[in-house]
Amino acid sequence: MSVGLIALLDDVAFMVRSAAASLDDVAGQAAKAGTKAAGVVIDDAAVTPRYVVGFAAERELPIVGKIAVGSLRNKLLFLLPGALALSAFAPWAITPLLMLGGAYLCYEGTEKVYEGLFPHRAHGDAADHADGAGGAAAGEERRVASAIKTDFILSAEIMAITLAALPDGSFWMRAAVLAIVALGITVGVYGVVAVIVKADDAGLALARSTAGPPLGSLVRGLGRGVVKGMPILLGLLAVVGTAAMIWVGGGILMHGLETYGLAWPAHAAHDAATAASARLPFAKGFVEWLVTALASGLIGLVVGGLLIPLTSFVLAPTWHALSALRKQTA
Repeated sequence: MSVGLIALLDDVAFMVRSAAASLDDVAGQAAKAGTKAAGVVIDDAAVTPRYVVGFAAERELPIVGKIAVGSLRNKLLFLLPGALALSAFAPWAITPLLMLGGAYLCYEGTEKVYEGLFPHRAHGDAADHADGAGGAAAGEERRVASAIKTDFILSAEIMAITLAALPDGSFWMRAAVLAIVALGITVGVYGVVAVIVKADDAGLALARSTAGPPLGSLVRGLGRGVVKGMPILLGLLAVVGTAAMIWVGGGILMHGLETYGLAWPAHAAHDAATAASARLPFAKGFVEWLVTALASGLIGLVVGGLLIPLTSFVLAPTWHALSALRKQTA
């Protein structure tokens, strides 16, 4: 009886050790795979704050929370099972789907550049104003929906990069790693976004500090600096967010074309990045990234520029006509 109990305990201990090793393996793979997607994660963090600008301070965190929940829902309920299913049954479909998403990002970013250079009533104007049709609540919902839509494309790229970085393993191991990456990246990105959008409130609180000198003067000065600097930072993030949409979209298209045998854009970008970094060896990594981003951005601008008239004069009218027809027949 005692021998059987010892054997049972030994089996339990072995199972615990195996489970712990598996958890360590999942955590390690998630960390490595998440690092591969760091560039897109940074772009995601830069894009999101512009969707919160313009609303009352008390609505900023709820809006960020809604976008974060939508982002996590997309990752766990749609992108994660979709990525696993496509990799198992239709791996050929992953690249074209990503390229469609990349083209959408190019269009969105280039449209905003075009609107900045030549002001007009862009396709997203109604969605970008909180006081549009339906009032503030409807404007908020439109802004949140637009943010979640853009986040979906970036999240798809993050999940695809993560999946590609994983070694061969069991279905559940890969699913667990993707879930951990999805949760960690969502919490990290939207935690940073929440800090950014509420930094001006924190600065205002510091500027109103009643602490005595010399600490009080230092705190109040810091607070005033934060309040004055946040509009500049938010404006910079809006520019970076728009640029990120273009260069991420262009990069997706460039790598997709390489997959289909049209490799010269990627090779030209790589050669230019290598040549530039050779001239500035003290900043090799940054220079290579910058040149590659510029090349991706150029591709993104060209594709986005071609899609603007196509969307304005073909796709959008067709969609509106179909929507009107559906309402008439409903």
